[in-house]
Amino acid sequence: MSGVTLVWDLVVYWLVATGILGFFMMGIDKARAKDGSWRIPERAFYMLALIGGAFGIAVGSSLFHHKTSKDRFLGYILIACLAWAAILHELRLLAGP
Repeated sequence: MSGVTLVWDLVVYWLVATGILGFFMMGIDKARAKDGSWRIPERAFYMLALIGGAFGIAVGSSLFHHKTSKDRFLGYILIACLAWAAILHELRLLAGP
């Protein structure tokens, strides 16, 4: 296994783990919004998206219909998804077939 392949595997595992966390955070925040209880700050979602949870946040937002009217929020998540997709693309090219 080459070093790039190992990096690819680690990045994919990281994105899956942070994506699952982001997905569940969206579900929890939606439930809290309905109950009127303490909410997860948007800043936490932004930070998680930046470090890799953007895909899970995007799926959670769509599935739970949460924060779908917040254009700024969705725009940031989209940019994070595109950035991570570009990183994955470049790593895949380096890793080879």
